[in-house]
Amino acid sequence: MLDHQGRPATHGRIAVNGTRLHYVVAGSGEPLLLLHGVPKSLHYWHLVLPLLTPHYTVIAPDIRGFGDSARPDSGYDMRTVSDDLAELVTGLRYSSVKVHGEDWGAAFGYALAAYHPELVEKLSYADMLLPGYGLTEGAYYTPENVKSGHWVWHLNLFALRDYPEMLIPGHDREFWTAFMRDECVNPDAITDEDIDIFLRGCTAPGGLRAILNVYRAAFENSEQTRKNPKLKQKTLGIGASYWLGDEVKRIVSSIAEDWSYVCMDCGHSLALEKPHELTEILLDFFQGD
Repeated sequence: MLDHQGRPATHGRIAVNGTRLHYVVAGSGEPLLLLHGVPKSLHYWHLVLPLLTPHYTVIAPDIRGFGDSARPDSGYDMRTVSDDLAELVTGLRYSSVKVHGEDWGAAFGYALAAYHPELVEKLSYADMLLPGYGLTEGAYYTPENVKSGHWVWHLNLFALRDYPEMLIPGHDREFWTAFMRDECVNPDAITDEDIDIFLRGCTAPGGLRAILNVYRAAFENSEQTRKNPKLKQKTLGIGASYWLGDEVKRIVSSIAEDWSYVCMDCGHSLALEKPHELTEILLDFFQGD
């Protein structure tokens, strides 16, 4: 991970909320927290980070259970992960941060804004069906979902006890490569090197368990989000036209009072498929009033 001057990001580890997170920090200026999705790691931001570091101090953690962070037995619900992130922010001595998250990182960013509003100045929420706002419904085996182009069939598989643990090991590379590239307009945007790095976390001891536990907290997450009032922070929804698209507009209009929406012409891995366009959108949002 290099900044805009080609300097390596600074790695760190921090004990938070009964676990330990790995993170990188690079750049200067106001802090911007980047939150990756599943089954990825902070490496997901390697193209975007040097575009942002001229403007911000970028903080990119490996979420609990992913990358080089610890993999505790429990705590993969949105509320617990938001507590992890809150302690990361305060542990690094920041009073507040701007937040951008994609996929499950968007859900965790939403939870951070909802449960620790004093820490989040603005939230960018990208291409995620939020639990309680259509995530589980998107997994239903219906003609509409199958034809939609973003049927989240994997929620059903990952929720099953024992079967994913039996089926995926031994086929990890084939499974996760297809899983990530099938959601892209340009599958080559996720390179073999990217896959090697993501697989290091997926296949590490406890890596598959952590991934599955994020999904197995779906009903708990839905109960949490339904109880939350609308966010007070300015919230930007970013949809990917070849994945969730305007579903994101529906979600951000439901969870935030002061919201806006843009749609990018790409698939689900926005930061890898369109890093320059994404950066322009983020700078316009975070630097605006």
